[in-house]
Amino acid sequence: MLSKKSFLLNKLWVGLLALTSAHTMVNGDPANTISFAGVEFRIIKSGESDHRFIWLHGDEKTAEMALEYHIQHYPGSAFFIRSEDREISLATTKVDPNRLFSRPGAKNTLQKFKTDWKVNNLSDVLDQLDSTRELFLKTLLPSNGGLLIAVHNNFRGYNVRMELPASRLNSIKPKQNPRDFILCTNESDFQKLADGPFNVILQDKLPDLDDGSLSWAALKNKIRYVNIETRLGWLSQQKKMLRFVEETIK
Repeated sequence: MLSKKSFLLNKLWVGLLALTSAHTMVNGDPANTISFAGVEFRIIKSGESDHRFIWLHGDEKTAEMALEYHIQHYPGSAFFIRSEDREISLATTKVDPNRLFSRPGAKNTLQKFKTDWKVNNLSDVLDQLDSTRELFLKTLLPSNGGLLIAVHNNFRGYNVRMELPASRLNSIKPKQNPRDFILCTNESDFQKLADGPFNVILQDKLPDLDDGSLSWAALKNKIRYVNIETRLGWLSQQKKMLRFVEETIK
């Protein structure tokens, strides 16, 4: 049986999840906010384009600034998470929001931060995520061949070489810092981007173990996905890479 504290926390979280299904539509377009997994996303729409952009980790401030600049100069809809931290609060624990886009991924991240789940409680949380994930993705993912671009920053240690085992093709530039790279899931996009000055990798095959990343959700839904990854603090580099992607694979 749940303690009174756990019951109230779960009740509060279910209420927050319900906000996802309560988002409004104006003339067929998303309103300026939407919620998923109890966290709100601010939506900025610019012009008429089916391109979508998303900033998912609240501590990756360079990516946020780069995207805010980009959406002022190029059309599309940009989704900004309202969080100051990498992890978000979910039920009675913390989770990585970029590990919630599949049930297996959500289960792993929930158990990573909280190891003492009771089976029924964990299943309830996963069921709630399942019921709201589809609606969030329906709003986020573009249609008509549109492009979904995610922006991320990395910290010391992580670089493109760590992604090579999961990549089918790569174009690594000797003069480029390995911590700045572009990941895409469409081979045609890769071929165009590979001719440019930046590191590019192609991951177009679903892994045996789905970790819940947005890239795999996009691939499963046959959506062209690009992640622009740079070092934290390298704002001008991320702006250049965003512009390059935008103008190369319109």
